[in-house]
Amino acid sequence: MFERPETGERAILVHIGFHGQPDSEALREFQELARSAGAEAQSLVTGQRQVPDRRLFVGTGKAEEIHQAVLTHQAEVVIFDHELSPSQERNLERLLECRVLDRTGLILDIFAQRARSHEGKLQVELAQLRHLSTRLVRGWTHLERQKGGIGLRGPGETQLETDRRLLGKRIDQIRRRLARVDSQRDQSRRARRRAETPTISLVGYTNAGKSTLFNRIAAADVYARDQLFATLDPTLRRLELPQAGAVVLADTVGFVSRLPHELVAAFRSTLQETAEADLLLHVIDAASPQRQEQVAEVEDVLAQIGAAEVPRVNVFNKIDLLEGGEPRIDRDADGGVVAVWLSAASGAGAGLLLEALDERFAGHPVRQRVCLAPAEGRLRALLFREGRVLDERVDESGQCCLEVELSARDYARLRKSEPSLSAQWADPPA
Repeated sequence: MFERPETGERAILVHIGFHGQPDSEALREFQELARSAGAEAQSLVTGQRQVPDRRLFVGTGKAEEIHQAVLTHQAEVVIFDHELSPSQERNLERLLECRVLDRTGLILDIFAQRARSHEGKLQVELAQLRHLSTRLVRGWTHLERQKGGIGLRGPGETQLETDRRLLGKRIDQIRRRLARVDSQRDQSRRARRRAETPTISLVGYTNAGKSTLFNRIAAADVYARDQLFATLDPTLRRLELPQAGAVVLADTVGFVSRLPHELVAAFRSTLQETAEADLLLHVIDAASPQRQEQVAEVEDVLAQIGAAEVPRVNVFNKIDLLEGGEPRIDRDADGGVVAVWLSAASGAGAGLLLEALDERFAGHPVRQRVCLAPAEGRLRALLFREGRVLDERVDESGQCCLEVELSARDYARLRKSEPSLSAQWADPPA
């Protein structure tokens, strides 16, 4: 049996087109995934089939072609842009005499490299263990042997059963830890709801420019690179809008076509920030030739995590790569914002997005007039801090009469939190 290398940098990439020629855009994304994982692609093997082979996924002739590529380039790993069954993976490793990785394993490896926070590492480990639990038999013949010898005879258990039991125990431990982290996140969400602070979540296909846009409008320093899954751990920042006030902006992990179910399940608690957001900003690569397909993939994942009904605004990014691309806001028949066109890299149109968010959460401003006694200086200071004071006069009785303009959200909040103030609201001036 071959030795498994600790790293697999020299790679042979395999992509098979079913019912037609391999898709060029899918090939490009596959190569980007491999590059993001740190693989050095030595050769790309493509082919066509009607259905996968049950034993090797590819035919014997194509398997031999891959084997020759492995020998020629002294490759350490063969990466398939497809889902392989445990038996197919095991059979291919025996034939090719090197490690074989499928698409799920590749994406899990990228996530393992990108995870930085304690929660992110736990989520990736959980996904990896779930994936590994279906592949315990591949390549390790000792796992199939019964323990024996003096003091070890009896009912016992196979090494494979032992490994499965230990894996299950570790999975349970990680689930309990993630449950505690999820409880903490839920407390933070409840605190934001009590403070009536809206949450805006950035979603989109990986490498659409979410983190670059996040850094642009939130003045943050989130890691952003031209690579798939550059950002994994969610980041939250407070954003002050001119009229609407404070909102929370969340940058989340990007999606990709055929995102492994293990990852969707493992990251469900993190993606709950998206499901419970007040607004989704769906960042779309406007210059991508596969724009519609990528939008459909994101919509599919949003449906899986229960976020399909969350209100959203489409943000078409990278207009600097479009011929004649200009920043603009698209509105529906009622005048509501449905899309913003911008370039996060250059900043063109970023102001329009902030205006759209301010309009979305501030609503129509409310203008009110109130008269305060000299002893009510705290309320006067509150109005100056929360709203825009248009006029201030002192009447004959010494009361301070203010004409103030507030966002609809702040007006409703003050009416609830300051009964003594809301009782004094007068009709706004004509």
